[in-house]
Amino acid sequence: MQAIKARRSIHTFKDEEVDEAVLKKIFTYGSYAPTHYMNEPWNIKLYQREGKRQLVDAIITSYQRIGMLKTDDHPKTVKMTESMREFLLQIPHHALIFFEIEDDPVRYEEEYAAVCAFIQNAQLAAWKYGVGMLWTITPYMHDKGFVDDVGLDSSTMKVAAVMQIGYPKKLPRDRGRTPIEQKMEIISG
Repeated sequence: MQAIKARRSIHTFKDEEVDEAVLKKIFTYGSYAPTHYMNEPWNIKLYQREGKRQLVDAIITSYQRIGMLKTDDHPKTVKMTESMREFLLQIPHHALIFFEIEDDPVRYEEEYAAVCAFIQNAQLAAWKYGVGMLWTITPYMHDKGFVDDVGLDSSTMKVAAVMQIGYPKKLPRDRGRTPIEQKMEIISG
């Protein structure tokens, strides 16, 4: 209960890697998420150290392809692109979470829901180890070229999230939550 209430999305990370054994434990706990027919649809590509460059290059290329970053040699463009590249490379770990696309829309939603539960479990487990995560859903995830650039088949695989992972440099404050009575309608008869 404490981890559920205390966990925060982390936006700045210390310059320190998380031990791979800890990362494996975190994702193992994540795998206890509910999953229809025990399909366990989640898959992970973990980028760290020099491996991050492949992901960051794919992100930059995607942002250029979809028009979020310019491609000219103007000093502002070059500075913005390099600033983004350095920011992403400073994050200790990136986990690309993906699953196989189901043709049946109901099965697709079941698989996506299971992957989301996996991600939340992993975030809670990470918090217990003092590790922070940021669950990102960004425009490049919907770019088929990006999916192909990271070695997946965009016609059969869906990127659900890219998790930024590391030890928190700063903890965001607790903003509280809306009282559940404002979100719940009780129908008794």
